[in-house]
Amino acid sequence: MKQLSYLSSAQLSNWLMEASQEAKKGKLADYIPLLQRTDSSLLFICVVTKNNIFFTQGDSKITFSLMSIIKPFLLLYLLSELGDNFIFTKVGSEHSNYPFNSLDQLQLDQGFPRNPMINSGALTLASLLPGKDSHTRLNNLQEWLNKQSNANLFLDKLMLKSVESLPNLRNQSIIDNLTQRKHLKEPEITLDTYNKICCLSATIIDLAKLGLLLVNSPNISSKNVSIVTEIMTTCGLYEASENFAKKIGFPSKSGVSGAILSIVPKEGAIACYSPPLDAQGNSLGGLYMLQKIANYLN
Repeated sequence: MKQLSYLSSAQLSNWLMEASQEAKKGKLADYIPLLQRTDSSLLFICVVTKNNIFFTQGDSKITFSLMSIIKPFLLLYLLSELGDNFIFTKVGSEHSNYPFNSLDQLQLDQGFPRNPMINSGALTLASLLPGKDSHTRLNNLQEWLNKQSNANLFLDKLMLKSVESLPNLRNQSIIDNLTQRKHLKEPEITLDTYNKICCLSATIIDLAKLGLLLVNSPNISSKNVSIVTEIMTTCGLYEASENFAKKIGFPSKSGVSGAILSIVPKEGAIACYSPPLDAQGNSLGGLYMLQKIANYLN
């Protein structure tokens, strides 16, 4: 079996050209104004091995918002702070066939969030972050991730303003349901916190560094890594997770900004960015690149 470290820049460059054609079939996220104005031709990738060897194609200085890619790292942080026994009294770990922002799934589950990768679960976890207000909670998560990964995550204030410019009625309904069922307190602070952490931004290299926390970090519990990567495998790409797990198999998480992060266990991490999305909200260019790399490794 081939290893990530055997990849060449020429291979990545060729696949990137092919992926750019695949990306043309997708469309930009349409419910956040600033994402609608993203350059749809942007496409870049960073592969990092467990030994900190980086292979990068595309502009490594452009930054983008993590959006839902923050969710596994929110879980990782809270597992380290509060422990898995407590966390899983607040949120489940089961796959959902409903969209990531579905209220129906929450109602079917009688108000118990099915997993941390959908909005109901992530909102619940955001309510558990330490701090008296949303700024403190954001800073606690941001500083921990930057310290552990040596990345440089920062809050994109323009993206946050864009997110807050239109009311997200789905998330508000989810918050209302969770609050009514006494599943979380401080709904306003929780929603503010969630919006802020989703607007944490990074370069493609920073995202790959985050991925290494789930591969080769001496300060992260192997038990917590296993919990997070297992949930990424079953839930990280929403309704597409099961099919993706069968075809490609990498624990992965996508975001509506067009980023995807995949973990190759014991090998390294793959960070992709291409804004056009498929119907499930996953980057078409990123999915294409991951398929090519999976085929190569197998």
